[in-house]
Amino acid sequence: MTDKKRDLAGPGIGDYSLLESELPKDYKALLTPMERMKAVFAVKNYIEANLCNELNMQMVQVPLIVDRDSGVNDYLDRDGSRTPVEFPCGLGLDTPLQAQVVQAATKWKRMALAQFGCKIGEGICTDMKAVRKDYFLDHDHSAYVDQWDWEIAIKDEDRTLDFLKDIVTRIWKVIRGAGNMVQEMFPQLKTSKYPDFPKELTFFHAEEILDLYPDLPRKERETRILLEKAAAVFIIGIGWPLKDGYPHELRAADYDDWATQSMVNEEQYHGLNGDILVWNPVTKRRHELTSMGIRVTKETLKIQLKMSGQEDFLNLPYHQAILNDKIPLSIGGGIGQSRTFMYLLRAAHLGEVTISVWPKVLKDICAKKNIYVLE
Repeated sequence: MTDKKRDLAGPGIGDYSLLESELPKDYKALLTPMERMKAVFAVKNYIEANLCNELNMQMVQVPLIVDRDSGVNDYLDRDGSRTPVEFPCGLGLDTPLQAQVVQAATKWKRMALAQFGCKIGEGICTDMKAVRKDYFLDHDHSAYVDQWDWEIAIKDEDRTLDFLKDIVTRIWKVIRGAGNMVQEMFPQLKTSKYPDFPKELTFFHAEEILDLYPDLPRKERETRILLEKAAAVFIIGIGWPLKDGYPHELRAADYDDWATQSMVNEEQYHGLNGDILVWNPVTKRRHELTSMGIRVTKETLKIQLKMSGQEDFLNLPYHQAILNDKIPLSIGGGIGQSRTFMYLLRAAHLGEVTISVWPKVLKDICAKKNIYVLE
């Protein structure tokens, strides 16, 4: 059970000797660095245009920094292990603003729906850049994060698993379409060495996966489901404690709704959120592309903050806006851009499709494996 608890948070492999053994041994990049950049921007343009078209959204500007006291920054989990970069700013002010670099725009987007006057069924999409300083830096985790952070205003009747699944299916259609497009652009990406992108996602509730693999920690359960059941899955219900007493993964208490009950295959489960995971045939590992969910109501916000020991958050402006019906009900998520580029372009490392800081130990390991990161 100790392994299960340790597996709840703290992304990344966590050990460079283990990472060296995990990275592919026979890797050869299919594209040159410049070809990858051309492909990256082709995929980026395709996904932004088609996401907006498919989900009735508009691309909008998004903050890089937010006011610490607004409660808008994303804490990613609920154990306090990932804290944002913070600094004072405002020349000439008696009391400087305490600014934070965003970790994601999750909460800002819901408030922005009201700011941009979005009606029911309308939404926004952003080209979000963030810093997450508390990540272990490996092949698919970076301190620099880029996401398509999106949010759509919904009505109360939309707060169902069927609605969530429909949105997820549409997003997968766009991601897979981008993969097919870039293979036409660069035919060398379509190789017999790797299988085609799965046509459809398979949906599992986290409880169903636990039933299949009751003795395994979360990451191993995800690996087994991808190897044995489907190479692309959406895992529903991330945050509420499962039958073994542990949530599938820690999830922040104040954006996704993981408390609402719903029926899945005649079983009473919890959660209106989840993650898209795929099997990456290059790294031969589980690969998360996106997290999303129907957002909390005033009722589920109180439940989740109480369970997380964070009821003091209720006094912050963002949380007050939910409690006082100042912002709409919504569904939203974040699609990892570099993660998606890495998957679609058959890359072995995030550093092949994006530029960040990487420790020397990681660069040396990668060089031994014929993997060369951009700096």
